[in-house]
Formats: sequence, structure tokens, C-alpha cells
Amino acid sequence: MRILFLDLDSVSPHHLGCYGYHRNTSPNIDKIAEKGVRFSNYYTSDAPCAPSRTALMSGQFGIRNGLVGHGGTAAEMKLEGRNRGISGRLSNGGALPAFLQLGAGLKTTLISPFPQRHGTHNFYAGFNEIINTGKFGMESAEHVSPVVHDWLDRNAQENDWFLYINYWDAHTPYRAPESYGNPFADVPLPEWANEETLERHKKAVGPHTVHELNIDHQRLTYTNEQDEKYPRSPGEIRDMKEMRAMIDGYDCGIRYVDDHIGELFALLEEKGILDETIIIITADHGENMGQLGIYGEHGTADDGTCHIPMIISWPGMKQGIVADGLYYHLDFPVTLADMLELPPSPDWDGKSYASILKAGMECGRDYLVFSQCAHVTQRSVRFDDWLYIRTYHDGYHLFDREMLFNLKDDPREENNVADKYKEVCMKATYYLNNWHDEMMWKSGDDVDPLWTVIKEGGPFHAKGFLKNYGERLIQTGREQQFQELKRRHPGELPEETDEAGAKFTTAMMKNIF
Repeated sequence: MRILFLDLDSVSPHHLGCYGYHRNTSPNIDKIAEKGVRFSNYYTSDAPCAPSRTALMSGQFGIRNGLVGHGGTAAEMKLEGRNRGISGRLSNGGALPAFLQLGAGLKTTLISPFPQRHGTHNFYAGFNEIINTGKFGMESAEHVSPVVHDWLDRNAQENDWFLYINYWDAHTPYRAPESYGNPFADVPLPEWANEETLERHKKAVGPHTVHELNIDHQRLTYTNEQDEKYPRSPGEIRDMKEMRAMIDGYDCGIRYVDDHIGELFALLEEKGILDETIIIITADHGENMGQLGIYGEHGTADDGTCHIPMIISWPGMKQGIVADGLYYHLDFPVTLADMLELPPSPDWDGKSYASILKAGMECGRDYLVFSQCAHVTQRSVRFDDWLYIRTYHDGYHLFDREMLFNLKDDPREENNVADKYKEVCMKATYYLNNWHDEMMWKSGDDVDPLWTVIKEGGPFHAKGFLKNYGERLIQTGREQQFQELKRRHPGELPEETDEAGAKFTTAMMKNIF
């Protein structure tokens, strides 16, 4: 048995041809979808990068494994405590690669810098072989592919392996080489990307909105500055030319990865094993490209961020079908155990969807709950046609506390109808509370790591930013928005020292800060 697992960082299903995108971004991925099973409503339980991959590999929701953020206590998995054995739960089959190594006898190999990038060394648990491509996730595909080809030259003919590969080009900053050109220069933008949408999004505030597409972590502020090394990633979107640059940059990243995937498939075919190899194509999260007014980031618990592609081509199983049910990415380890006729780890939270692969029988869930605690703190419920988002810390975006979107009528999340459909919000809250109670009972803990993030000052990618961002908002004529942010986050600024203490001006900002 050979299993090839392609983790394409930040690739959204909304930008893949096999999911209906009008641009030819993914011809090689599309071919695999034609002969496999494509999941149309597949979501990460926890976003973004580190929480998502930790949930996948541990088989547990972030609320249980503890890793929900990118900094602070909640950027680490919970300690196992006094019952930990000599090698720990993950190494004993609780982690997906350890399960495949010990239970299925597979050689497990990781080609990725991800654990070093985020300090998530638990991700290594169970891999026989670890190849760090060495650029902290700033690799381009031309750095990754030679390592992959070399490994396959040495191991392709072996019968039992699991090869996990990360490609990064769809992650900001979009880095396809300039020599690659722009295959989409003359291809129309998506219909939603128009002047009306842009003008509406210019009213949004916060990181990765059209006025500030980048974060400067050294200066603790959001910025419109563009890095000259990455011309495909603009610093702001002021007009349709820059809108095109943003979308083209992302789509070029996906197409560039797809080209390298095509070369990988050609190599497998040359070695005579393509049709015998189980191929999984997925991502850690998607990419907001205008959803909630955010561009080029995966910073919310919405459809743009948490909806991910999942394509499985399994020789001898169903071909060319679409699974429309609701599924989590952490359902994959349990499904794999089912397909291999092995007992799953008792610690996993997933539910098998092997019946889809074997017989085309839907077995999705009634609802999903997914979380984001690195850029904002949100939990969301996905059920029927609805997406309900509850915001605990808005990451300085001025999001409503409750948001409700009908994804069938409003797939771009432009119209919050929470006030109009209170009964739907109540149903979503009921689902959320039920899920929360179940997870807290299963964790055996009285601490929800989402509240750890709040307690420690808020999500990592927003913590400490409001002071400098307030200065920028005032300097760019958006004082009213700053005043509202200041009202919502009263404990996140130094105390005011002016006697009036009611209204900020640029001069006051200099005195106070």
C-alpha cells in the first residue's frame, strides 16, 4: 500500500476548477478528482495552520488537545499529566503517522518545514523519516519538488509507505517566480470582484482588509506596505488593478503548485505506480478572498477560511463522485482506520466516512463546529444552508457578536441576517452548546483553550496591535472606526492622561502614547 498525502497550504476549494472555479488553476488536481471522490463540504475543525494540522494529526478538536492559537499557552498541546507513559499517547498510535507506522506497518515520511515554522514538534510523532525543506514555510514549489522526486527515486518501488508533502505557494506572500508569468492576465476576474464590492469592502476595518493587507509584527501594526520581493502580493487594494493583482497572485500560486503536482504524477506514472497509489489532496485551511472583507488571509472561523478541499483517489474504490455531506478533516484518521480494517485510536474525535469511498453512501454530520483563535476568537456552526459565527474577540475588525449567513443564497458572506432569523441563531447556539458540553466532558478538563487565549490578551496576531493601529486609523481619516474599536476593547490601550479623555486627535495620540 502506498499513500501520497498532499497538504497544499491555504488552497481554497473556491479557487479550484473541480469545485467550479472558472479559471484553469488546477488541471492536474482536477484529473485526480475525476477518478476519485471529491468532498464539497469539508471543513477544518480548527484554524489556521497550527491548530488545523494538530487537530488532523491528533484526531482531536482543539478544545480537547489544547492547541488553538499561534502563541501563548494555547499554542501548545495540553500535557498528558500523571498517566503519561514512557513515549506518550501520540507516539503510541494516537497520532495519525504513528497509527500508520505501528498499526499498518507503513514507512511514514514527512517532507515539510511546518513543525519548525510553528514550533509544533508534536507533529513529528510517528514519522520514521523527517525531511525539513529548511525555509520555515517560505519555500516555493521549486524547492520542495526536487526533495520529493529524490525520495520517490529511492522509495517508489517499496510497497508500504505514507508520504506527507507540504506545498506553500498559495500562502501569502504569493511567491510564484516572476519568470512564471501570469497565465490569468487575460482571464476575467470572478463575477463578485467588481467596483461595487470593492467600495463596500473599503468600509471594513482591521488586518487584511483592503487598506492594510499586511502585518508588521516588529512594529506591532497593520500596514499597506508591499514587500518588493513579492510583487504578486499587494499591500492594499485601492482600485480594480490592485484587486486583479491580489486575485491573480493567489491563483498563480495555486496553478504553480498544480504544475509541480502534475510533474509528481508524471513521475509516479513513469515508475508504474500511479494507478496503484492512494492519493489524498487537501489543505490545512482555505484563504479569505473578500469574505468578511478580508483578503489574503485565513483569519476567521468562516467558510472562506475553514472550508477546505478534499479529494481522495483510492484504487478499487468509488470513482468520479461528489460527497455533499458535512465532514471534518479530523474524520480522516478514523476513516483510514476503517478502510484498513484496523481499530481506531479511542482518543480520536472523528467519524468514519469509509462508506462514501466504498459504496458512495453519504454519512455526513448534522452540523459542524469550527474555531479560530489565532487572528480572532470565533466559533462557528455550519448546518443546512447556514453558517453561524459567534465572535468573542474581533481581532479589530468590528465584527458583530453574532453573524448568520445563508451560504446557498449568499456564498460570499456579504449579508448578515442574524437579526432577521433569530430562531436559526438559537438553533445554532443550541448546537454549539451541545458540542461544547460534549467536548469538555471528553477532555476531562475545566479549561476551554479559547478562553485561555482571551485571558492572555487576545489572539496572537492581534495582541498589542491596537495602539499603533489606532495611530494609523487616525492618520488615514478613520478616527470614528478607531473610537469604536477603543470602546469595544477598553483594556487594550494605555490609560488616557488628558483631562477631557473623550475624543482623540492626532495630537492627543502623540501625548497619550
